[in-house]
Amino acid sequence: MSRSLSVILLIVAISIAFIFYLSNQKPEINYDRFNLVSPGILRTPDDRFENLEDFPFKANYLTIGDTRIHYLDEGPRNGEVIYLLHGEPAWSYLFRKMIPVLVDAGYRVIAPDMVGFGKSDKYISVEDYTHQMHVDKMTQLIVELDLNNITAHVHDWGGLVGLRVVAEEPDRFSRIIASNTSLIATGRGVLNDMFSFIAYPLFKFSIWFQGPATWEEFIGGDGFTGWIRYSKSTDNIDVGGIMQTLGTVSASERVGYEAPYPNATYKAGAQIFPYLIPSELRKNEKAYRDVFEKWDKHF
Repeated sequence: MSRSLSVILLIVAISIAFIFYLSNQKPEINYDRFNLVSPGILRTPDDRFENLEDFPFKANYLTIGDTRIHYLDEGPRNGEVIYLLHGEPAWSYLFRKMIPVLVDAGYRVIAPDMVGFGKSDKYISVEDYTHQMHVDKMTQLIVELDLNNITAHVHDWGGLVGLRVVAEEPDRFSRIIASNTSLIATGRGVLNDMFSFIAYPLFKFSIWFQGPATWEEFIGGDGFTGWIRYSKSTDNIDVGGIMQTLGTVSASERVGYEAPYPNATYKAGAQIFPYLIPSELRKNEKAYRDVFEKWDKHF
């Protein structure tokens, strides 16, 4: 009986793995008409960003590993640094109205675009996007620019990355402003530690088991998992439509949010980001224990 049960469980595990494999298969694409800068990496053409409303800022770039990262650097070089990190599926365009106010107050504003967003390079495959990749690249940007005495304003899912960046380089930060965000972790204890190992596989199974969500289900209030199911299953995530759900967005502002994405192939980063949210529970918990529980600066 024990042998039979083992065989059944093995068959079930293989079947689930095969279903995941099939669900992640995508048709082969001819990339000749895309702005391919290296194998597997796209770069949005500059003309997509011309004449955007309220976005006169100079583009700055830093190559980190295999990708070119875009960031805004406005205000006096010797000013106290305000670090703005966008959420999903936005980019530094989100902060276009905040930046002039902060600059007028004497601050130096740094606002990067994460890989897959804005003017930064974009991996074609969703498999190349991980939570840790975002953390590593955003951390290296701060180190390369040698920023210190930073006030971090991390927004939405940018907080899942930005708070981990703070934990990597805590001495560089003097204040944290977390807007509509937090760092998801499991908590302490043996059971929580054990659960952290299986939480993400269980989460992925749950998303698969519930099946795809339509746009109508997502905007109809199908909850957090509905948002993830929609973004995971769609072939062309509606970036402008998502931003429209957050409030009044004009036609020209919608153009701004959609500018980084000439077509669906450029949207892999935005598409997969929600699916990555619970993928780093143990590292998030370590950040809490090692840094934020001892944090004695402004938060």
